Amino acid sequence: MARKRRLTRFALSAVVVAGGLATGCASDDKSLTYQTDYSKHQPLKVVGYPSTGSLETVQKAVWRLADGDADALAALAVDDKQADATARNWVKAFGAAAKGDVTADFYDEGSVRQVVVLYFAESGQIKEIEARVGEDDSWGLTLAEPDPAEAKAKPTWAPPKPGGSGSRTSGAPTGS
Repeated sequence: MARKRRLTRFALSAVVVAGGLATGCASDDKSLTYQTDYSKHQPLKVVGYPSTGSLETVQKAVWRLADGDADALAALAVDDKQADATARNWVKAFGAAAKGDVTADFYDEGSVRQVVVLYFAESGQIKEIEARVGEDDSWGLTLAEPDPAEAKAKPTWAPPKPGGSGSRTSGAPTGS
C-alpha cells in the first residue's frame, strides 16, 4: 500500500514537472503570431534608426498591406475615426507592391513618433506614414487619409531612394 502511494505521488510529480516544462518552452500567442508573420513575408529592409515600437508597427503595416487585410491594418491605428477608409485606400494603392521588396526609411529619433517613408521596389511607389505612441501608450499608425488620391500621393519632400537624405530629422517635415 505504501509503495502504491509513492508510485502515485511520483507519477503526479512527473506530470506536474512535465506540464511546467512544456509551458515554459511554449511561445506566447503574440510571439508566435509575429514569428508566423515573419516567415510568411518578405523581410523589410530598414534605413535610419527606428525604435523597437516603430519598427514593429511599420513591419506589421507592410505585412497587412501584403496580405490585403484592411481590417488588420485599421486595427493598427492610434485613432480610428478615419482608419477603415484609409486602410482600404492603402491596401488598394500599395497591397500588390508590398508583396515584393519594401524598404522603410525612418526619420526623427523615434521615442514617441517617427515619420517613415516606404519604398516599394517593384512598383517604384513611395509612401510616407507616421508611427507614433497612442493614448494607450502603445505604438500604432496615423491613418487619416480617407481620400484615395491623398492616400496614394507621393510625398513631395522625400528623396527618390531610401537613405537619400541621410534619414535625418532635418530632411523630414516637422508638422506631419
